[in-house]
Amino acid sequence: MIAAQLYTVRDLLKEPSQLTAVLRQLRGIGYQAVEVAGLGPKTVDHFDDALRKSGLVACAAHVSLERLKEDLQRVIWECTSWGCKYVVVPALPEEYRSASGFKRFAIEAVRLASDLQPSGLRLAYHNHAFELQRWDGQTGLDVLFAAAQGGALQAELDTYWLQYGGANPAAWIRKLNSRVPLVHLKDMAVDRGNPLMAEVGEGNLDWPEILTACKEAGTEWLVVEQDECRGDPIDSLATSYRNLAKLTADA
Repeated sequence: MIAAQLYTVRDLLKEPSQLTAVLRQLRGIGYQAVEVAGLGPKTVDHFDDALRKSGLVACAAHVSLERLKEDLQRVIWECTSWGCKYVVVPALPEEYRSASGFKRFAIEAVRLASDLQPSGLRLAYHNHAFELQRWDGQTGLDVLFAAAQGGALQAELDTYWLQYGGANPAAWIRKLNSRVPLVHLKDMAVDRGNPLMAEVGEGNLDWPEILTACKEAGTEWLVVEQDECRGDPIDSLATSYRNLAKLTADA
């Protein structure tokens, strides 16, 4: 199923009066769900009502590690009220970005996952490129998911950031088979030799191979995200959805 990451339209989500209209636009494009991120402080308390009015569901929410540690019960309340199944740590603070730091987070993640489990929530981690740095031949992602054994920590792999870090997105999806319920889909284009984020199907990533890997890995949600858009973010999400719908139909 296809979801839209709300961080893409974060600038449109600052005022409660805009929430329902933006979500209805996404539903009109064809999205079935959203991943929650980028809500303004004024809009958080209005989100559940706007979500119901839009006809969308929330498949997951991005929550900082700091907030998970300090305000876990509030996070659980929000995510269960929105109907989320997954709580995703969007990135690690700087002090965790080492081999020992990834092992430390793995221990914390197992404990957090255990605390979330009674509420029906599962914990996942979203990568950028820094996790592909190597220590003694192992990337940070290798260290993290080897240390968080037993499937306590799930992965939300990001196709753009894997490619940006020199890795093969499809290979990583297959490597973490059965632990990748969500995948962030954004393309990589090149402008004057520089990589930039692009709509799905508008860049150079191998989408047939990536989508085949997602199917093989049992991925539940294909989450479209574009951190930076060259044009209107709603238009970008519409282009990605249209291209992705064709790609999945052809698969």
